[in-house]
Amino acid sequence: MNNEIVVPQHVAIIPDGNRRWAKDKGEDPWVGHQVAADNLEHIMRRAQDHGVKYLTLWGSSRENLMKRPIREKAELLRIYSEYFKRLMSSEEIIERGVRIHVLGRWRETFPAQLVKLFERGIQETARHTEFHLTLCLDYSGDDEMLGAINKILASQDYGEDVTPQILKAHLMTRDLPPVDYLIRTGGEPHLSVGFMMWDIANAQLYFTEMMCPDFDADAFEASLTEYAERARRHGA
Repeated sequence: MNNEIVVPQHVAIIPDGNRRWAKDKGEDPWVGHQVAADNLEHIMRRAQDHGVKYLTLWGSSRENLMKRPIREKAELLRIYSEYFKRLMSSEEIIERGVRIHVLGRWRETFPAQLVKLFERGIQETARHTEFHLTLCLDYSGDDEMLGAINKILASQDYGEDVTPQILKAHLMTRDLPPVDYLIRTGGEPHLSVGFMMWDIANAQLYFTEMMCPDFDADAFEASLTEYAERARRHGA
């Protein structure tokens, strides 16, 4: 009998419910974002401890950044900056071999100082291989897929077949493996604006009623336990 615990190689999290959590507590929306960011730091460590190799976190969609009030967007950018500075000053980044990826349109839309901070983190961890932390900022899957298609149209010869390998090579996620386990907090069991649509095609889905600020490392570990208990048939 094989007692080996099955661990997903790549876990992606849609951290929903920050604003609703804050509203229920009579707080400003960014308080929910702050608590969620603090939780996600602990989740990253727990993921590594259990053998997860890739953790992808969706920080903000293109649509959300366009619709949110100016004050909330400013607070979000502040939280990103503080989170990233803590991340880069942590000895764990080196000790645990964490490589940082940041996907999305953030280079085009974020303040120059924040872009510079992200770029430094990407460059300084580029040789790390033990664990991959990916942040999706100013990102939507629809935008990613349309961008990949347009790049292919510009580079392919007329009539040339587009293979799965060619499509993947033009996605923002080209350096990441397919997602094995997609977790969404916030109690709304649906996907959003095509999040990583190519990469989640065969992913197991996990929806929890917990708002993201309540989804801590222990709740994440419980989700891994459920993943290990699921049968993996792939259509068989």
